[in-house]
Amino acid sequence: MEDNSGLSSSDRFLMIEALFTQALGLVAPWQVDQVTFTPEAGRIDFQVKFGAASHACPACGAAAQPLHDRLARSWRHLDFFEYEAHLHAEVPRVACTDCGKVTQIPVPWAREGSHFTLLFEALALMLAPTMSVLAAGRILRVRSPRLWRVIEHHVAQARAKQSHAEVRAVGVDETASKRGQTYIAVFHDLDAPRLLFATPGRDKATLGKFASDLAEHGGQPSAITDLSMDMSGAFQAGAAEHFSGAKVCFDRFHVVALSSKALDEVRRAEVKSEPELKGTRWSLQKKPADWTVKQTQTMHWLQRSNLKTARAWRIKEALRAIYAKATTPDEAKPLFKRWLSWASRCRLEPFKRLGRTITKHLPGVLNGFQAGKHNARVEAMNRALQEARARARGYRRVENFIAMAYLVAGKLTHLPAPPFARFLPIPHGTD
Repeated sequence: MEDNSGLSSSDRFLMIEALFTQALGLVAPWQVDQVTFTPEAGRIDFQVKFGAASHACPACGAAAQPLHDRLARSWRHLDFFEYEAHLHAEVPRVACTDCGKVTQIPVPWAREGSHFTLLFEALALMLAPTMSVLAAGRILRVRSPRLWRVIEHHVAQARAKQSHAEVRAVGVDETASKRGQTYIAVFHDLDAPRLLFATPGRDKATLGKFASDLAEHGGQPSAITDLSMDMSGAFQAGAAEHFSGAKVCFDRFHVVALSSKALDEVRRAEVKSEPELKGTRWSLQKKPADWTVKQTQTMHWLQRSNLKTARAWRIKEALRAIYAKATTPDEAKPLFKRWLSWASRCRLEPFKRLGRTITKHLPGVLNGFQAGKHNARVEAMNRALQEARARARGYRRVENFIAMAYLVAGKLTHLPAPPFARFLPIPHGTD
């Protein structure tokens, strides 16, 4: 094709180098010096040059220090079209006459020690919460262990800058990083829903670890006014030791879950003599509004029967109705008194036992009726964590799960900005 621009080949090459220098976001004294396109290898290589004879000392800041030598380094960058892009540079080291140190100049496009540019790492962080890291690695053509190192580095850096000084109400729960094993204690901010802290274990010591982490991020354990949790003895002991000034609120989800467990105990004992109860477990646990046609028929039959399971189901539903009706501790207290009287006289040992448990912890159960002082949002965030685990089909390392938990639910505000954010239009309307 004939070139009618009137430019020489050297001028055109300089224009191309200037174009790529701008596209890569380089500023003087850094500039693209050479571009090598290898289509059969599926890559473009950019040789970047440092075009100055001196530089300020990175160690002490002394200006105009002589260069000592240059070290060759390479980085993977965002793709250009469908081709891998790699940056190469001989990075100068400064021999400072003031402090006497020889220090390498930091490059503006990558963090120290990384083999990826900051924009490439930002893209990986954008993809990771929406798919498995293995799938993100396939898209980016990078092995997943390398991406995990990127994620863990940036999550740690972002968490270090998070402030927990305003945290007052905390929800404590547990979730599993693998099916049936390796439980993680999670601590959520109930006022500004976000994950504050996650650590392996579900014992008393986890509350101590959270107290230490809270202090490291500018918070004060003595400033915590409310702790929402289940009736775990370990959690209660940890709360008493490390958050003695906080009001303990026993979460409604776990109280109702205890009644569901008591109901299932009654059903399993009775199904031995009443085979008609086989296959009713999920009907008994679901809300009536969620029953299928077949489950509705089964439950209508059960309610007309004189079985212990039918009585247990009515007691369980009465407890659930308290949470649907009452909105304050004062409204809930007389309803619980009546329910506890019924449970104590029902002649069903699992519910008599549950009644004694709720009586023992009644102040904390009533505290759970304070507005916003329950784990509904915590359960929603935990579902998001389990969805991430499902996408990954489990995590090999508990550290991976915790890093992803912070990325998904931590609302970290100091992560690198997505590489395309400034070019994306603001969406309007709904999907």
